[in-house]
Amino acid sequence: MKNLVEPIKSKKDVENIEKYLAKHSLRNQLIWAFGTNTGLRISDILALNIEDVKNRQYIDIIEKKTHKYKRIKLNEKLLSLIKKYLVEREKNIYSITDDEPLFVGKKHKRLDRSQVYRFINDVCRNLGISVNVGTHTMRKTFGYHHYKQFNDVALLQKIFNHSSPSITMRYIGIAQEELDESYSSFAL
Repeated sequence: MKNLVEPIKSKKDVENIEKYLAKHSLRNQLIWAFGTNTGLRISDILALNIEDVKNRQYIDIIEKKTHKYKRIKLNEKLLSLIKKYLVEREKNIYSITDDEPLFVGKKHKRLDRSQVYRFINDVCRNLGISVNVGTHTMRKTFGYHHYKQFNDVALLQKIFNHSSPSITMRYIGIAQEELDESYSSFAL
């Protein structure tokens, strides 16, 4: 079996990652929060510019992978983090304009997925979280917890633009989890 990236199924681990990131990097905390609160792919998160989020309740994007339009309402957590991040960023960078990338590295160039992969792996290693993680972990974590909260695979399928509920369930690791649970609970 391939080394598939997994969701982080423990809510406590998700919270611990965010707390860790909050102490070390507001930018990385916001990237993590975007991924785990919207289910966007990292390519779509990193493509955001300041104007896409500044003073907005929604973000409107054309997904890079599917080329489909998507509108996402920003929750209070994201709105608060975005505001805090933009204030902090303006303090630390000589001048910023609204058409600049939202997430930049040390050289003020748009952040790339390898940098995000690195910080996600580093934080999980530092916290002793031993699932296979990568940038897609954020999207899968969103999906897993969204399904657990709302128990609505059709809605999640629509959010992810998947072609069938079974793909969505397998994607978020629910199918195998339910199989394992049935084996554990079954005795003859």
